Amino acid sequence: MKKLFTFLITILTIFSTQAQTVVSGKITDKKGQILPFANIALEGTYDGASADENGKFSFSTDEKGTKKLLVTMVGFLNAQKEIQLNGQKVEVEIKLEETINSLNAVVVTAGMFEASDEKKMVMLKPLDIVTTAGGNADIVSVMQLLPGSNRVGEREGLFVRGGSANETKTVIDGMIVQNPFFSSTPDVPQRGRFDPFMFKGTAFSTGGYSALYGQALSSVLLLNTQDKLGENTSTTASLNLASAAVTHTHKGWLTGTLYYSNITPLIKLVKNNYDFEKVPEGVGASVSVNENFKNNSSLKIYGTFADNRSAINLPNYDVENTKYLFANTNKNAFTNASYRQSYKDGLWVLNSGVSYSKNMDNLKIGNMKADREDERTQLRAVMSRLYGNNRSSTFNFGAETHWINVSNQFEQNLATLKDHYSAIFAESEMFASPQLAIRLGARAEYSSAIGKYNAVPRISMAYKTGKYSQVSLAGGRFYQNPDKEYLYLNKNLGFESSDHIIANYQIMKLGRTFRTEVFYKKYDNLVVEKGQAFDPNPYRFPTGQTDNSGNGFAQGFDMFFRDQKSLKNGDVWVTYSFLDTERYFRNYPKSVMPYFASKHNMSIVYKQFFTKIATNVGLTFSQASGRPVYGINEDFGKVEMTKPYQNVSFMASKIKQTANSFLVFYAIVDNVLGRNNVFGYRYSVDGSKRYEVNPPMKRMIFFGVSWTFGKLNGRSKEADLNF
Repeated sequence: MKKLFTFLITILTIFSTQAQTVVSGKITDKKGQILPFANIALEGTYDGASADENGKFSFSTDEKGTKKLLVTMVGFLNAQKEIQLNGQKVEVEIKLEETINSLNAVVVTAGMFEASDEKKMVMLKPLDIVTTAGGNADIVSVMQLLPGSNRVGEREGLFVRGGSANETKTVIDGMIVQNPFFSSTPDVPQRGRFDPFMFKGTAFSTGGYSALYGQALSSVLLLNTQDKLGENTSTTASLNLASAAVTHTHKGWLTGTLYYSNITPLIKLVKNNYDFEKVPEGVGASVSVNENFKNNSSLKIYGTFADNRSAINLPNYDVENTKYLFANTNKNAFTNASYRQSYKDGLWVLNSGVSYSKNMDNLKIGNMKADREDERTQLRAVMSRLYGNNRSSTFNFGAETHWINVSNQFEQNLATLKDHYSAIFAESEMFASPQLAIRLGARAEYSSAIGKYNAVPRISMAYKTGKYSQVSLAGGRFYQNPDKEYLYLNKNLGFESSDHIIANYQIMKLGRTFRTEVFYKKYDNLVVEKGQAFDPNPYRFPTGQTDNSGNGFAQGFDMFFRDQKSLKNGDVWVTYSFLDTERYFRNYPKSVMPYFASKHNMSIVYKQFFTKIATNVGLTFSQASGRPVYGINEDFGKVEMTKPYQNVSFMASKIKQTANSFLVFYAIVDNVLGRNNVFGYRYSVDGSKRYEVNPPMKRMIFFGVSWTFGKLNGRSKEADLNF
């Protein structure tokens, strides 16, 4: 009996073994590279195995017939393969496709500096804006320390790669800001109107930007406001040498700010060249709503109003040692609302917005009165469709329309301009692989002010050359309406245009970034004022005949290096830009380097955080070669240059934090060495005399304090100074 039992067990074992199928194989990627430790299983069973370090696997199964073999691995798309199980050995080789995600995908970077925590290829964090010496907590001033831009110390704005300030547009949540700076005063640069902490990210384009934006020959500065961060309530009070403000946030969704500004303490403390009849003084308020809803939608509303007054005595260049009064009463209102809605589990996303702005300047220039007024209403809607591998690719399409009214009155002379500007656009950013991304776009525009249409292509692409490096290319055509001063007189002018081509290489590894970019810009259809003797006054009103016969070019290269690794709690970045540019435009008699351009621009930024004393310090050194000087009736033969610009700035901030409050103390010293920088010259009417344009303050000292108390919505950005 025992022998019979043993015999039966043996027979059953043989039949059982014969009924099983051995499945084996190898896992690789699309290029044939071995992928170790992938998981392999038969669908609907517990039969399977894990690949070894050589990508090989083997297991046995009792299943029969047609079955699906499933393969999964982190960083790759799931794969499946049908196999026949009939007791005979099955061998397979399965190739996995890499998942495209923010950690491994190439990113289009040509012509764009991202400063957003949402992007992998970040150059700067938002906090850098307020911790950079020389930036004075002003967004545009910090952007001027990046490659591609140069400082024009007597005027506000971004001058990018040979372009003037009006060729750069500021965009908040997709909407153009009509007046991003406080009202201009001759040779006194103004700050931006917006607090850096409003924004979660900043993208600074040096050219070749997306088809989603237009009306900028050189650059766009894209600002995206903060999302709702929490449900807590807090209050912030701040005081410095120029202003006092109180901000209150209610349950994370409603924030209001009141402020009062007056620079009397500053000018009493710091030696300056101001001769104020009335010290600049202003009041303002802002309200923002930020709410998320249950139907996968969110709403942001921001509104601000400001009333500012000043009167300053400026040099009269025609009569030596005399001055004239420049007084301004400015009222500015701006509101921006954006709505976001996602559909079908995020497959479709709608971004829509509406904004309105109005700015009024009541001026007194000497004994004469003048008024400036502008108004813009805009609507915008963009629909996005996600598609492709892991929904990594995006197709965007949309439209925008603007109603613009501007006027300028000088004594009895009134000039007005109305424009209904509209645009449609479409753009797709697709990933052929994690190594190759292509962005194709097109934009069509119409301007009623000149009665003309345009349509332009845009293209960008990037290829990943290694685990940490990539190359990128961007190009396209860009249109912009002529300056309003020219359209007041001649509405038969056409669009000005520029063509961009940009090539970029960057590597980001172990806390260090190196980036270099070469570019070429070709300008066409620039407005030229003919038949007039050259007058270098940048504030002059055109009087001659105008047409679109102007042209120009800008070419050069940039370099950017940042090291956040070598020094513990330290951060260093170095930028250098080389620019070769000429233009035939405005009332220039021939093609020359424009007065606002400088050939060489360099900056070195150093920051250090001292943990034990919770203090951040920073130093910035910036230098630019001289800018061209053109006098009245200049023949543009031998070109004179201003002396090189140099500036050393220092800043320090200290934090004192408790569970529900924190104090920030900060101090800034600009132009520490007191260098007498010269930004150009102003001339008497007959050209016989000229005067230097210098900074209003040879050395600026500024300090203040900010105190926040209540339950914070996450870690405070001001306190997060350890990079």
